Amino acid sequence: MHRLRPLLPDDLSEIRQVYADAVLSQGAPLYSPAQLQAWAGHAGDAAALAIPLQEGFGLASTAPAPTAGQTTIEAFGLLHPPERLALLYCRGRASRQGRASTILRALEQHARQQGILRLRTEASQLSRPLLERRGWQVEKPETLLFAGAWFMRWRMIKVLSADGGRFGDDERG
Repeated sequence: MHRLRPLLPDDLSEIRQVYADAVLSQGAPLYSPAQLQAWAGHAGDAAALAIPLQEGFGLASTAPAPTAGQTTIEAFGLLHPPERLALLYCRGRASRQGRASTILRALEQHARQQGILRLRTEASQLSRPLLERRGWQVEKPETLLFAGAWFMRWRMIKVLSADGGRFGDDERG
């Protein structure tokens, strides 16, 4: 299992890097160059990540950094408000290692502990398959103008079960 730690306001610069890297390194097969640039550029909007980071609950999956005793954030996820999965991003070099699944499982457990019975999100083409493997269901597709480009995304929900949703969980992501 991957090491998780809470996200902190001081992590803003690093999560901006993870966000942009995730989009640019993994989105090319699914999105146009204009969409990728618009989406990755959104990480530079100070409020777009800073406010959820300050007000929400987030977790980071870390790996040892070249500097002894330091770590680097490889993936992160964030609930904001508490019943909404607002962000879930993983660096390209760390994808397909189970980091996003580990974060998602822990965020779902945190929400259960807070008495939340249902989570919601707006999923990209990148995140939809993982969310579906983890028991999330599509409510409806939608098209929106985001950062100057048109995108298709899916409104999704997950009813949180008392048993932790263990049945059918996929460990990769």
